[in-house]
Amino acid sequence: MAETAQPSNSAFRLDGKIALVTGGASGIGQATVRELASAGARVYIADFNIEGATALAAELSDAHPLYMDVTNPDSIAVAFQQIPTLDILVNNAGIGHVGDIMHTELEDVARMLDVNVKSVFLVTRAAFPMLLESHGSIVNIGSVAGLIGIKHRLAYCTSKGAVIAMTRQIAVDYPKELRINCICPATVDTPFVESYLNKYHAHEKDKVKAEVTARQPIGRLGKAEEIASMVRYLSSNEAAFINGAVLPIDGGWTAA
Repeated sequence: MAETAQPSNSAFRLDGKIALVTGGASGIGQATVRELASAGARVYIADFNIEGATALAAELSDAHPLYMDVTNPDSIAVAFQQIPTLDILVNNAGIGHVGDIMHTELEDVARMLDVNVKSVFLVTRAAFPMLLESHGSIVNIGSVAGLIGIKHRLAYCTSKGAVIAMTRQIAVDYPKELRINCICPATVDTPFVESYLNKYHAHEKDKVKAEVTARQPIGRLGKAEEIASMVRYLSSNEAAFINGAVLPIDGGWTAA
């Protein structure tokens, strides 16, 4: 009788790779740091919450905290001076906003574009020389909000749509030099979501959380670790033919 094939421990390995994760101290970023480190990568945890990044780094064998304000070119430049080489960039840092066009102010839009879009441009541009040298991989964390309209999310949908467009455009300009892809999660059970519920729906938190959960046909929120697993795959050699892709991880939301 033939033996049943066993999963290879070498699958999706990142040994010897250098990775940087923005917003890496919490939520999807933290799960991604843990996942990439478990795959053998040396991970730089870039975050303005340097205390959180330092605490996370202390739990891992080859991770390093790195202060970075992703909206500030000078802060980004100083951070990259501390990185000798780079193979993997994960643009994860981001914020949310609730409001339709009549309940969104100019400063709200400016802030969303600053943190969710300009930061991806600034960090990617700063990392680009090293990524070109290493023929590296970029993974942008977008959102289903960039693919479909979501009620009362004007600024957020706009910003995440821009991240998707930027991903595709860079892939077209540099198809052989590096790879860049965009993951589009639905609602993921993270401190980001809890903060949103506390800020905008404190008086009806349980009701709104149930509504947010129900919009994923699978019937639950996503897990940060599920997004991190996709980041790992896209960063690995097994994903070498995936470039310029926009990949929903949404429990069936965008299929409905």
